[in-house]
Amino acid sequence: MVTPTQAEVIAELQRLCREELELERTLAPSDRLEGDLQLDSMGLIVVVVGVENRFRIKLTETDSEEVKTVGDLAELVVRRSVEATR
Repeated sequence: MVTPTQAEVIAELQRLCREELELERTLAPSDRLEGDLQLDSMGLIVVVVGVENRFRIKLTETDSEEVKTVGDLAELVVRRSVEATR
C-alpha cells in the first residue's frame, strides 16, 4: 500500500464532502470540521467511514480528540497509513 500525501487526503475529503454531504466549498487545511464546515455527528461519520474505506485504515474514538481541522484529519490519515504498512 502506498502512503497517501496530505494533499491526496484533502482531495478525498473534498470529494466526500461534495458527493456525500453536498458541501460545495473548497476545503482548506485550517477549516474546522464542526465550525467552518458545520459537520454534525452524521456528517463526521460519513467523512470518517469514507476515509477509512478509501485509505484502508481504522480511526478510533480517541483519535477524534486530536482532530479539529481538515489538516489535523489529513495528518492523522497519513500517520495511520504509515502505521498500517509496518
